[in-house]
Formats: sequence, C-alpha cells, structure tokens
Amino acid sequence: MAYDEALAERIRRYLGADPDITEKRMFGGLAFLLRGNMAVSARGAGGLMVRVGPEATDAALARPGARLLDMRGRPMRGWIVVDPSALADDQVLGAWIDEGYAFAAGLPPK
Repeated sequence: MAYDEALAERIRRYLGADPDITEKRMFGGLAFLLRGNMAVSARGAGGLMVRVGPEATDAALARPGARLLDMRGRPMRGWIVVDPSALADDQVLGAWIDEGYAFAAGLPPK
C-alpha cells in the first residue's frame, strides 16, 4: 500500500531543508526521522502517525481526529494516528509535526 504522497510533500515543505531530517520507508509509510528517531510518518493506511511519547498521549488524544496507534491489536501509548480529514489545515498539520519533532529532539541520536 502506497503512502499519501501529497501529505509527504506537505511534511517536506514544512520541515524545510533541516539537515537532521531523513526519510525512510517503514511501517507501510514514509517516516521522517530526526537524527534517526521517528517524529512523524505519512501512513500507508492514510493519515499521519505522530510520536508524542507516553506522557503526552492523553492530551494528544483530546485533539480532533486523533486516536492511538494500534499495532496488531495492541494500542501503543505515545504513538498517535491523525485522520486525514483533520489535516486539511496546514497549521494543524504543522502543530502535529512540531509535536513529533519535539519528542524526537529529546531522544539521543541513533
């Protein structure tokens, strides 16, 4: 299943030419990694996957279109899926990207 290429391009434009960002196909989508740690991903199943960390999960889930990532029937705290319908506005997408970026920035480089 192909990821949402239009969403991936919007993420690229938002992140600009950040030399610490790399792209990698993983989890059926296109992940954007900060120094080797995933921040966000354009999902193959649609929408955006955002790494927010366990402590920020409840606040993230209160936002429109957000749900926990479910990996093989197991909900993954710290990982949020945002429905495509909630990402139409560039400011909303940017806020999610910023959240994933901030979490990844707090991790040691890989």
